[in-house]
Amino acid sequence: MTQEKWVRSSLRHLEEKLDKKVSHTTIGRLLREMDYSLKVNVKRLTGPAHPDREAQFQHIQMQKEAFLQAGLPVISVDSKKKELIGNFKNAGRQWRQAAESVNEHDFPQDAVGKAVPYGIYNLNHNQGYVYVGQSADTPQFAVEVITTWWQTIGSHLFPTSSKLLILADAGGSNGYRPRIWKQQLQECLADQLSLEVTVCHYPTGASKWNPIEHRLFGPISINWAGIPLRTFEVMLSLIRGTDNGAGLKVEAFLVDKTYEKGRKVSNEIMTNLNIERHSICPKWNYTIRPHSPALQST
Repeated sequence: MTQEKWVRSSLRHLEEKLDKKVSHTTIGRLLREMDYSLKVNVKRLTGPAHPDREAQFQHIQMQKEAFLQAGLPVISVDSKKKELIGNFKNAGRQWRQAAESVNEHDFPQDAVGKAVPYGIYNLNHNQGYVYVGQSADTPQFAVEVITTWWQTIGSHLFPTSSKLLILADAGGSNGYRPRIWKQQLQECLADQLSLEVTVCHYPTGASKWNPIEHRLFGPISINWAGIPLRTFEVMLSLIRGTDNGAGLKVEAFLVDKTYEKGRKVSNEIMTNLNIERHSICPKWNYTIRPHSPALQST
């Protein structure tokens, strides 16, 4: 064999390279008989597993069961893929007599805006909430969404609860690395709302196990497949109309506030956080408790 890329050739090109001694139909039949077909790369390999991966999954399961059995709130959070709002193609198909006409190119300058959906899935009640931002996906945006949800919805679902369990990915705006994520949890949820917030992050590369991915975002993507998201109102309507056949209820809200990237948190502020890291995978598991009133006033 030479360096020529036979495996990338079409059947007709193979026929020509064989000086047309064998027809392209025969070549195709012979390849199929040998179980050959054109294939694309498949993303299956996740790389070496983190040594603490199994221990972290067990810890998350233990925390979930403890909170759910006690009737305490458990939410799974994450940001969904950003979407250009306008007359753009949306992946997927739908039954129609004629295909909808959309722009040939997805140029940002032709968009009405960019949607930044942030989701909250409540495991206790199989309910989803999506807050659609219009600026940046930042830790401040993530925490303010969770804070708004608790003030308007969560506190009414769990009127006697002073604890909250948050399941989140390892990266992104609610990742375990951003300092401002923890600082905002302390300030907005723990101190202002007197909540004891426990956070468990899924291991790196394991975001698909986060419940929100398959219980909320998956059904939403199916519901709006093939429908151009021409306006924010259309997007919100499609999110609200999402149903998975298992009683899922979804609410959607538009967030007008602008969030800035690059905010920093000093070492002094981090030192003053009332945070307790768990003995198991401490970088991924921690509980943030309210400061005492005296400390808050200072």
